[in-house]
Amino acid sequence: MTKSILTKREREVFELLILNKSTVEIAKELGISEKTIRNHISNAMQKLGVSGRACAVVELLKLGELSL
Repeated sequence: MTKSILTKREREVFELLILNKSTVEIAKELGISEKTIRNHISNAMQKLGVSGRACAVVELLKLGELSL
């Protein structure tokens, strides 16, 4: 099995992002701060070499890391 690019928490954040949840809503749902949510998104974008949440989602879909 191939190792995931994302951490478990980064995956959770992006799964909620593709459900059109805001940073505030994701933070409340996961019980962590908005800053931490932004850090998870930023870390994932860095790993993928993209600039922007939408580009990150597209790459994660292409890589099979996320599904709609």
